[in-house]
Amino acid sequence: MVSTPIFKGPGKMRVACFMSGSGTNTRRIIERSLEKDASYGVVLIFTDVRDGRLDGDGKKICRALDIAKEYGIAYECVDILDFYLERGHESKKDLSLRPEFDRLVVERIEPYRVDLIVLGGYMSIQTAPLLERYGGRIVNVHPADLSIMKDGERRYVGMHTVRDAILGGEKTLRSSSHVVREKVDHGEILVISRPVAVQLPPGVTVDRLREDKELRRAVVEEHQDRLKREGDWVVYPLTVQMIGEGRLALCDGIVYLDDKPAPRGLRL
Repeated sequence: MVSTPIFKGPGKMRVACFMSGSGTNTRRIIERSLEKDASYGVVLIFTDVRDGRLDGDGKKICRALDIAKEYGIAYECVDILDFYLERGHESKKDLSLRPEFDRLVVERIEPYRVDLIVLGGYMSIQTAPLLERYGGRIVNVHPADLSIMKDGERRYVGMHTVRDAILGGEKTLRSSSHVVREKVDHGEILVISRPVAVQLPPGVTVDRLREDKELRRAVVEEHQDRLKREGDWVVYPLTVQMIGEGRLALCDGIVYLDDKPAPRGLRL
């Protein structure tokens, strides 16, 4: 079978950044798009959190509108909590309603002629309406090496992968960009970052981390911050740039880099 580039011109690739929080990854994607050799442009910032929604400490949850105004980029929002409240639900846990929400998202972003959706801290699971309309053209970055397997499955998936990797005895951490598929964190791997060393405080062991919740939280947060700077912020703009250049293609679950099979993606 012939591999199909995730994007194949003409012109610059049109990117929509989806976000739900501070938007640090979105900023890096936008900043790369402003460089002279950029293969893409960010034409839309979409969020599922309306501007002005506050967290428990009274702080603004999402900076999507602020970033859109700062860079002069179009902005769209469909607030997911409002969507659920209108249907009698206090939370967004009922995934049976999610396809209806995603249909609204597709309708909202359709006029922007988006070639690629880049998830940057977007906290809503995607379902069929989005995954089918933009099949193979939604990407994410994950704070773990998705090529590490255990019992035939990807070992570090889900929300707490940095913690799990440290407690699992890993000596290094990596970030992975990947295609988004129906099964969360199981799409094709695109680019894996260089390793970030796990550095425990002097005298601290993994066993002690398991027992000491506060110490564990501090160690995990420090490593998450370093991995974001040295992992996410490196591989994600690179991934989007390479897609825009037509260098990354897909065929039957395999990634192709410059027309050569790369089943584990590009490892930096």
